[in-house]
Amino acid sequence: MTDTHYLSIDVGGTLIKYALMTEAGQLVEQGTRPTPAAEFGEPDGQLAQKLIEFKTILTEIYRSYSGVAGVALSCPGKVDSHDGTVYFGGALPYLHGFNAKGFLQEMTGKPAAVINDGKAAAQAELWQGNLQGVTNGSALILGTGLGGGLILKGQLHQGSHFQAGELSFLNFNDKRFCPEDVAGFKYSPVQMIMKISELLNLEDKKDGVKVFEAINARQEGIWPIFEEFCRHIALVIYNQQAIVDLERVVIGGGISAQPIVVEEIRRQYLAMISSIPFIGDMITPVEIETCRFAGTSNLIGALYQLLEETAYQVD
Repeated sequence: MTDTHYLSIDVGGTLIKYALMTEAGQLVEQGTRPTPAAEFGEPDGQLAQKLIEFKTILTEIYRSYSGVAGVALSCPGKVDSHDGTVYFGGALPYLHGFNAKGFLQEMTGKPAAVINDGKAAAQAELWQGNLQGVTNGSALILGTGLGGGLILKGQLHQGSHFQAGELSFLNFNDKRFCPEDVAGFKYSPVQMIMKISELLNLEDKKDGVKVFEAINARQEGIWPIFEEFCRHIALVIYNQQAIVDLERVVIGGGISAQPIVVEEIRRQYLAMISSIPFIGDMITPVEIETCRFAGTSNLIGALYQLLEETAYQVD
């Protein structure tokens, strides 16, 4: 290990992934640690203890790679990447108000950067993935909700409040406004898988392997649910395209490893715009592809953020 290596850390709801990486974004070695679990509504004292546990894990990971030139962190929530404070940390409520960048800099004495996980995935695709060379594009990450990031004029667009690209907040119900109607819940891949699991009488309601066996077989009663899910995602892409005029959208998240996901989203999207000739003729179809990176995207994108902030040349 030399001082041109970096430590990149990706905080997920279940695991904290970390990797020793080169300045070119190559993974030298990697590992995982369990993420301290928490629930909304826990007393403040318990959340404070979980944050202490979380900080301890970060410290222990760093001590294994203390010769690195800097530390990058990807995590859920709204992340002010300027000062490194995390707000509303998704499934990890103890992260709310945590100045992760300040903690890392003080703990390590090295440069540090912090970025939202979906935006990190978009950065990875911009740097070395399927958004490379794209002026205006988007990464749509199909996870618990609909995360991702916007690439405008060749760089990540975070918005005035670091919330740009958070497609989970879209609402398509003009009759009411409630949590059950936002896209992150209504169009959630997790909800789709659980619904199909119920019909298949699966013991594990999140058994994506068996669910996609049924989907790929176009099993009666199952395929229409998947078809509807893909139509919903196509609608999200259509609306995003109408506002931003993108060249390409790349689809990521666990289920994107199934080729049928992007194939059906693309089919639904093209069917949608061809069904309305006047509008369809005016809107240039956006390219829809998979992300190049899967489990390592957030690690790569967080490193890119660090390199950008510290003004290193990224080839």
